[in-house]
Amino acid sequence: MLSTGRYNCVSSAVLYMILCQSLGINTKGVITKDHAFITIPMGETDIDVETTNAYGFDPGNRKEFHDQFGRLTGFTYVPAKNYRDRQTISQIELVSLILNNRIVDYERQNQFADAVPVAIDRAALLAGNALTIDSIKETQETIFTDPRKDLMDRLFNFGAMLLRAGREEESLRWAAAASPVYPDEKRWQELVMAAANNHLMRLINLNKRAEARLFIDGQKNVLSRANYDKLDALLVDSELLNMANQIRTAADGDSVVNAVEQARSSGKIQEKRAAELITFAVQKAASSVSTQPAGNWRAAIQYIEASLSRLGANRELEQALNVYRGNLAADFHNRFATEWNKRNYTEAERILNEGLAEFPGDRQLLSDKQIIAKQTR
Repeated sequence: MLSTGRYNCVSSAVLYMILCQSLGINTKGVITKDHAFITIPMGETDIDVETTNAYGFDPGNRKEFHDQFGRLTGFTYVPAKNYRDRQTISQIELVSLILNNRIVDYERQNQFADAVPVAIDRAALLAGNALTIDSIKETQETIFTDPRKDLMDRLFNFGAMLLRAGREEESLRWAAAASPVYPDEKRWQELVMAAANNHLMRLINLNKRAEARLFIDGQKNVLSRANYDKLDALLVDSELLNMANQIRTAADGDSVVNAVEQARSSGKIQEKRAAELITFAVQKAASSVSTQPAGNWRAAIQYIEASLSRLGANRELEQALNVYRGNLAADFHNRFATEWNKRNYTEAERILNEGLAEFPGDRQLLSDKQIIAKQTR
């Protein structure tokens, strides 16, 4: 301000306070929602001083001030009688507003790292300030913000910035370094959980499950038990789904079903999710065996029937079973039609009777039987 002539209400009020102090004149700070100025105790009354206006001494009694102030500065003067809209603060608190403004400027420019040491300085400056502590205790609507809460907010804002930038491991290192010095178990745990979750999902999406397992096990000491269990469940789910996607044989399908049942028994995954994975694994295995060789519907039918016998009723598997049975019945029809068209009537009839013995109610096969009856007549 002294070198450039540029200032705001805070810096000019602080300079006025220093000049008064040098002359032995006591002062206090006053803040409103968006403004700061000085008040001077004079006997039984206090005189406000608005340092941003030439008519700012005792502005409540100056018409010239009211004509110019709001128009020139954009602020509204709050007179002493409006005590709910203004708050008296100490000299130290007034000085701290300079640091507060720097913090605001840094964060507006997304310089969250730069805001952290300034917030530490502000909290240290105000440490033990009785007026600050008392004013915060008196009302939750205090205009002057809690320096301890502000400091913690700056710490977590920096961690959140790292998260938004996809720098989860840096965010975890930040939490490990700062949390012992500035404890807040709930909020640090939230940050650690978010960072660990994001990094874990990144590794899973890159199909780096072995690396993901090493990572989550490395976070076991910093995560709460509940949060570790949540991330472990995500990874176990991903591992089981990956196993299911690689099913090629009936034995593979059985192995996945066993793994899912074990995970369910140990509480790693929920009952509903276990049922979904088991259904998918059985369907995947049935589809695989049906292609060994192609059109091996009977093998698929036998696998699903064995699975239903083991696992109990399952609507989706029963529907899949009906599809494979329909495919096998269609095979009987196609084989019948091929021989019939070749005039191999005896073989065609044998194939048809075999199919009807297994699927007596199949409409296509019953229609084929009528063809034989008509030809016989």
